[in-house]
Amino acid sequence: MRWMSALCLLLIAVPVKAQAPKDSFRLAFDLGFVNASGNTDVTTLNVGEHLAYVSGPWTLAHQTIAIEGRSHGAETAAQYSSDLRVDRSFSPRFGAYALAGWYRNPFAGIGRRFGEGVGLTAKIVAQPHDVLSGEGGISFVQERNTAFVTNSFSAGRAALLYKHSFTDAANLQEALEFLDDLKHSDDRRVNSETSLTAPLSKRVSLKMAYLIRFQNLPEPGFKKTDRVFTTGVQIVF
Repeated sequence: MRWMSALCLLLIAVPVKAQAPKDSFRLAFDLGFVNASGNTDVTTLNVGEHLAYVSGPWTLAHQTIAIEGRSHGAETAAQYSSDLRVDRSFSPRFGAYALAGWYRNPFAGIGRRFGEGVGLTAKIVAQPHDVLSGEGGISFVQERNTAFVTNSFSAGRAALLYKHSFTDAANLQEALEFLDDLKHSDDRRVNSETSLTAPLSKRVSLKMAYLIRFQNLPEPGFKKTDRVFTTGVQIVF
C-alpha cells in the first residue's frame, strides 16, 4: 500500500510543479541615429535601455533614455532620464508599486529632477491582445533648474497604461501620467509616451516613439510643452 500512496502523492505533486511560475528576464536596447551634412548639418542620437525581471508576484523594471541633437556643431537638444520601479501583485488584477527616477533637460530649464512614489495598480481590461491598467498614488519631487533654484513638493499621481498586441512581438503602447502639485494647485504636469514596435527578426525590431511632456508652470522663459519623436531599432536579449 505504501507504493500506492507514493504514486498518489507523485500524481498530485507533478501538476503543481508544472504550474509553478518561472522567473523571466528581458533586456532591450534602443538605438536611433541621424546625420545630415551638406546644405544642412544636423546630428541626432537617441539610445535607450529597458530591463524587466519577473519573479513570482514581484516585477523589477529599469529604463534609461538619452536624446541628443546638434546643428552646425551646437547642441540643440539634450534629454536624459533613468527610472527604477518595483511592482508587487496581490491578485491577477490588483497590486502595488514603488518607483524612483531622475530627469534632466537643460533646454527646458531643468538642471535635475528626482522623483519617488508609491501607489496601487489595477487591471481595468485584461484580454489576450488588449491590456488597460490604472494607477494611483503619491509622488515626491525634488528639482533644481539651470539657474540653481531648488524646489520640492508632493504630488498626487494617476496613470493609464494601454498595450495592444498585434502579435507576440508587434505591439502598440500608450503610457499617460498625471501629476498634480499638492503645494501649488496650478502646477499640473502631464507625461505621455506612445510607442509602436514591429519585429524584423526574433531579436531585432523597428521602434517609433512619441514623447510629450507638459508642465503648466514651466521654468521662467521656457515653453510649457516638449515633444520628441524618435525612430530606430530595438535589440532584445
